[in-house]
Amino acid sequence: MSKILLHTPDGVRDIYGKECSDRKYITGKIHDKMKSFGYQDIETPTFEFFDVFAEEINASDTKQLYKFFDTEGNTLVLRPDFTPSIARCASKVMLENGDPIRVCYEGNSFLNVSNLQGKLKENYNIGVELMNDPSVYADAEIIALLIETLKCSGLKDFQISVGDADYYKGICEDANITPETEEEIREQIIGKNYFAAESIMREKNIPDKYIDLIVKVSEFIGSDDALDKAMGQVTNERSIAAVKRLKELYNVLTFYGVEKYVSFDLGILSRFNYYTGVIFSAYTYGVGDAIAKGGRYDNLLGKYGKDAPSIGFSIVIDDLMSALYRQDIGAGNLSEIETVTYTKDNFENALKKASELRQSGKNVVLKAQ
Repeated sequence: MSKILLHTPDGVRDIYGKECSDRKYITGKIHDKMKSFGYQDIETPTFEFFDVFAEEINASDTKQLYKFFDTEGNTLVLRPDFTPSIARCASKVMLENGDPIRVCYEGNSFLNVSNLQGKLKENYNIGVELMNDPSVYADAEIIALLIETLKCSGLKDFQISVGDADYYKGICEDANITPETEEEIREQIIGKNYFAAESIMREKNIPDKYIDLIVKVSEFIGSDDALDKAMGQVTNERSIAAVKRLKELYNVLTFYGVEKYVSFDLGILSRFNYYTGVIFSAYTYGVGDAIAKGGRYDNLLGKYGKDAPSIGFSIVIDDLMSALYRQDIGAGNLSEIETVTYTKDNFENALKKASELRQSGKNVVLKAQ
């Protein structure tokens, strides 16, 4: 038993020393940037009722939730994602006057992924949500803020891939694909298994033109040219509106001066069912997955009480730190520890010196000679 207790379970780890200090420093800089945009702090519980997340996660993924029971027999889960928790809280207490609400959060999320592939089961996240604003200006603010937070961490080479969930959903509606089948197809596309997605559609007797178009969605990648190409492939209003929204979004982002970090990818989809419009992911070198994800979820808050169009993003600090280290980008942490030595005879003077250094902002340890 003592040997087992020396190790952590699979998918979690201890963080200490310089790495722990660097994480706190980078997280603090990101938090300060979020506050500079007018976002206020919010905290939600580490665990919630299962029903808060049940409808927003694919049925096949619910097995990845950490579930347990309270004394009344209610099913509880460790949060796999912050957005539904914040939506629940905001719907209850924050939307009375109809003004836009800006909140930022940080904390751990938990997913019991069975096939780790280097992924952790516990991740530290920091993110924002902008609620009660349906405009393209809100979309642009969120994406520009994500870019600014990544830049302030020291990251230089990264890209934000932007799509729109409504483009894909519009095609599915046009093809009369049921929500259950759409979920199956989406799961395969997210996993880049286009052969399996095509097989599902053929089993459901979906017309070839829609099969080809849904598979082709992943090819619409790049700049404005990709949007023009995507526009030319569809006739349904929902998909066309999605492309027009992306074009308008890009125009607003140019005012922020961040367009060089933005590209389009209409093949971006999410396992979470609540995304309704603009959806995006941040990628950089040295990490195999997105270091940040986000999007618009205009219908989520209404499930908890009060409707409010919303958008947000979350940065996975574990992945961001991996990218910074692998790209040899120092955290810029100035909190090095200085040492003041003492003997029995000079302890009082040494203590006075240490106190003065601490008051000047230094981190000081007293050490016996």
